[in-house]
Amino acid sequence: MGKLITRVDEDGKARLRMFPERRHENLQGIIHGAVTLALIDISMFVTMHTIGTGNAGPSVTLELSTQFVGGGDPTRPLDAVTEIVRETGKLVFVRGMVVQEDDVVGSFSGIVRKMQPRPAQAS
Repeated sequence: MGKLITRVDEDGKARLRMFPERRHENLQGIIHGAVTLALIDISMFVTMHTIGTGNAGPSVTLELSTQFVGGGDPTRPLDAVTEIVRETGKLVFVRGMVVQEDDVVGSFSGIVRKMQPRPAQAS
């Protein structure tokens, strides 16, 4: 994915930014959808760490629904801006948008399951 940075915006939303490179483009010269999906998936865990309980590991993505609404410009940073809809003891419900400044590339919602650490096995 390259360089990624995070922050919490003034409105309390988490933001994960990536800096696209040539390798992130598809044959049409726009950011590949799989790269956008990877950014979204990573952003859900960043959200848990930055604005949730902080208990993000070990955990797994249970569900991810994504709507692509525009092409990503590889010359500009790509941001996933997220919020927690609800967090329970075992689940985190996240929604967000992928943006480049005022341009929307996609919207998404997902559910992450917080897993219990596996007990150490006796040797």
